Amino acid sequence: MDQQSSHSLSSIRTYLGLHRNIGILAVSTFLLGLGEELWQAYLPKYLLELGASSLVVGLFASLRDLLDGLYQYPGGWINDRFGRKKTLMLFTGVAMTGYAVFAFSLEWSFLFVGLVLVMGWKSGAFPATFAVIGDALPKGQRSVAFSVQSILVRVPRVIGAPIGGLLIAGLGMLAGMHTAFVVTIGLAALVLFMQHRFYEEQRSAVSGFSQKPLKHVFRSMPTALKKLLVAEAFVRIGEGLSLAFIILYVTEVLQFSASAYGTLYAIQQSVAIGFYIPAGKLADLTGRKPLVALTFLFFALFPLAVKFSGSFLTLVFAFLVGGLKEFGEPARKSLIVDLSDPNQVGRTVGMYYMIRNLLVVPAGTIGGLLWQISPELTMYVSSAVGMIGLMVFLATGKSHDH
Repeated sequence: MDQQSSHSLSSIRTYLGLHRNIGILAVSTFLLGLGEELWQAYLPKYLLELGASSLVVGLFASLRDLLDGLYQYPGGWINDRFGRKKTLMLFTGVAMTGYAVFAFSLEWSFLFVGLVLVMGWKSGAFPATFAVIGDALPKGQRSVAFSVQSILVRVPRVIGAPIGGLLIAGLGMLAGMHTAFVVTIGLAALVLFMQHRFYEEQRSAVSGFSQKPLKHVFRSMPTALKKLLVAEAFVRIGEGLSLAFIILYVTEVLQFSASAYGTLYAIQQSVAIGFYIPAGKLADLTGRKPLVALTFLFFALFPLAVKFSGSFLTLVFAFLVGGLKEFGEPARKSLIVDLSDPNQVGRTVGMYYMIRNLLVVPAGTIGGLLWQISPELTMYVSSAVGMIGLMVFLATGKSHDH
């Protein structure tokens, strides 16, 4: 019986790709995500509370996207040069410093300084997460492993966003957000200790490393990957136009509370979580294109669904649509790793996301300008640009099958 139980447990671990280092990465992702999701969804509202304008909210979103792009390639280079463990620890420490800046900021301008540091974990360490999975698992298991990672990014959203909403409801916007920031600092310290104590480096940090210029890394990216990048850039620009303004549409235009938004956000993430592992397994077995195409369609439909919501029930439906826009993510991520040179996977991932995210940078500011004209216009343009991305993907789609 014990052997049978042990065999069953081993089978589950193999199915989910739960290697030791992936486990440490998973716990890091979960704990840091749990801290960040206490306050992440409420930052636009918090900026307004501190006296910022809707244009500043858009600029904040654009800076986040800019940093998300700028950190990617250096993060990938550090990962390939110094190894996964040092990279994870470095950017966890940088983010923890940013959480402290957030916690003690009394003016909205200081949040911009904190954001520069906070994005260290989310973006600087991002290529290392791909490399950890690529090191530990063969191609046939990577989509499920990325599914598990995606789940552990989003479970905190289900838990954290409603708790953050309750903190704000109980303590007020300022005290609630400050409390959430302090909790995040504590969780980051725990993660840093765990990474130092338990992570075991698998690949020699310098064994396969060779210094290559940016243009070489870009040229070495397969054509299929470049085509996916173009299509996804359109989809993400469309998303970026409305991303920071969804909460404002729900709370300012439709007049629902922050805690109601927290509930809707939790519903959205729960739907995504429910589809991740089946979608990841399907991608490993049957190919990527259909899942990615459906993902892009739901990205485009989400802002329209919010725009045409007139009640809480219709908003629930809209956020169900929003939850379905993520389930192609494991297929996209595993494809990037599959097509990358193992000795430069960090830089390839960094290059892909640097280009994608830098193209998205103006979207938040443009969304802010559109919002000042009309909140509804923001949602319409967001959906239209997303649809363009879907059409680009379908037009170039044969080379994406893998």
